[in-house]
Amino acid sequence: MAEFFTRRLLLAIPTFFISTFIVFVIVTMAPGGPLEQQLAQLRQQAVEGGGGGLDFNNDIPPSEKAKLERYYHFHLPYHLQYMVWLGIWPRNAQDLSVEINKVRNIGKGQRAKVIQNEDGSYRVLNARDLSQELTEWEIEMMTADDGTVEPRLVRKEFSGILTGNFGESFQFQQPVIELIIERMPVSLQFGLIGFILSYSVCIYLGILKALNHGSFFDFTSSVVVFVGYSIPGWALGAVMLVIFGGGSFLDLFPLGGFQSKNWAEMGFWAQVWDRAHHFVLPTIAYTIVQFATLTMLTKNSLLENLSQDYVRTAFAKGLREKRVIWLHAMRNSIIPLASRIGAVIGIFLASSYLIERVFNIEGIGKLSFEAVLARDYTIVFAFTVISVTLLIVGQMISDLALALVNPRIRFR
Repeated sequence: MAEFFTRRLLLAIPTFFISTFIVFVIVTMAPGGPLEQQLAQLRQQAVEGGGGGLDFNNDIPPSEKAKLERYYHFHLPYHLQYMVWLGIWPRNAQDLSVEINKVRNIGKGQRAKVIQNEDGSYRVLNARDLSQELTEWEIEMMTADDGTVEPRLVRKEFSGILTGNFGESFQFQQPVIELIIERMPVSLQFGLIGFILSYSVCIYLGILKALNHGSFFDFTSSVVVFVGYSIPGWALGAVMLVIFGGGSFLDLFPLGGFQSKNWAEMGFWAQVWDRAHHFVLPTIAYTIVQFATLTMLTKNSLLENLSQDYVRTAFAKGLREKRVIWLHAMRNSIIPLASRIGAVIGIFLASSYLIERVFNIEGIGKLSFEAVLARDYTIVFAFTVISVTLLIVGQMISDLALALVNPRIRFR
């Protein structure tokens, strides 16, 4: 088994890089990104400043556009942009204008002076001690609007997702990792609650349906389950808000959010009750689609095992019905369920943006949804990393769970 999981782990590495690279290129090529938004703002400022006769195709000086492209690393080819995002290619941490032989403030109380050598190369020196060279800085040349070449003082560093730097959100002007950490607990709570409810309720319901196959209970529950399966979670959430959220019918649950505004002022048990009260409708929307899948999977798996020869042999030996069902038949019936554990975890933690939007829940799903609309690349890429990682890890968890519940499986 160790050899199998080692191979799976090695296979996960190229899977991660290929998946993220495809998403990276598609999102970067999409129009309306941060560069276009910045250029649109500059055009709007020019118009509001009295430049109403400007040609909107040429009102931005090429040098300013080049600076923005350098800031967002759009002057690099796609594969280098991807490597910068990963953190395995140096990015421009600081990009400053500079004049040769003049002192330049470079931040953090430091001052630099750029001098030109006899061979035409440049050196960046510490203005306070000219014998000390600032090796972390270098000079790059950029063409100005008048055709002249001007130097740029650049400090580069290796910083990306592999070093824990997910970048800064263009929309919120805040580090992406902080935005995710703020919203992750909410999504985790809904995900864990939905996961526990799905497996505990659906397995029990599936067993009852299998033991009462063909009965009125089996037929009625199947109708309810498949009706729920045919309704998307976000659509069901909107309907429940109208019916139970004080719309046209009953006023039993809040219209949105996951806690009241004065939640911090409540006592412990009042906080628990308030959070549970807000969680009812979103949790139903989260779990409704999984109910049909898990319930019918449990029922069909148990029915199949109850018809096997080893079950009839157990009954022929005089074993009690409960012992045969729970010890023999159920032991093999949970194998298909175990193979889905990883997939269910990934779905609940990463595919909830529409439900969070309907219920106005500030989770990572809603954050990523709004980031896509705003073309906030850094958040979209971070969400891609989370989704791909959950999918890969979830599949490995499913394989491990399958091996634990079915000793006959031998991974080679």
